[in-house]
Amino acid sequence: MEIGKNIRLMAISTSTVYGSDFLVYIRDRIADFIGEKQILFIPYARPSGISYDDYTAKVSQALASLGIAVRGIHEFENPAQAIREASSIFTGGGNTFLLLKTLQEKGLLSVLKEEIEKGKPYVGTSAGSNLTGLTISTTNDMPIVYPQGFDALQILPFNINPHYLDPDPNSTHKGETRETRIQEFHVYNVQPVLGIREGSWLEVENGQVVLAGNLTARLFRQGATPVELSPGQIDF
Repeated sequence: MEIGKNIRLMAISTSTVYGSDFLVYIRDRIADFIGEKQILFIPYARPSGISYDDYTAKVSQALASLGIAVRGIHEFENPAQAIREASSIFTGGGNTFLLLKTLQEKGLLSVLKEEIEKGKPYVGTSAGSNLTGLTISTTNDMPIVYPQGFDALQILPFNINPHYLDPDPNSTHKGETRETRIQEFHVYNVQPVLGIREGSWLEVENGQVVLAGNLTARLFRQGATPVELSPGQIDF
């Protein structure tokens, strides 16, 4: 699977890193990457207890200092048209199952994929990053709703596991590690999985995938030993 030369995409592991407020560590890079002063926000993965309006306002406040105007997709009578007419798109984090189910029910998944493939800048954090891979099957979220299927946008030729955590050598927890769960996934599935640690993100331009940030990412393939990937271009 090749990545289209037109695609411009950021898949960010998390919107908030320890010791920093919402989007602060990444907002300047988002602004530079999209090169736009307005963005369409998709809040469908909304965290528990927050409305679409409040979630959109949170993003708007975080990007206001950069002069970026934010509109929520829920504010439009025709969300498909809003996607087509948007200058750039940002999909926030929350529950990936809820995000995918809502996009499916509104008939927006194919529209979103089409616009990204045309070259419209796309930014996703957490659940919004999961959406860019082959399936959402390696999300960390609980299936609080049941989508029509697990196939995602399939822009990237692998699955993403955001918020990837390494085992804590000092922990007394005896349950499965993140690596164990991904290996369990590979007992029945062949899609590669990229574990992206918090504070890292992917940038896609000119058909290339670049791991950005200061941390390595962990690549899992079925039947193979996991590999640590250093920041820079990733080849698949």
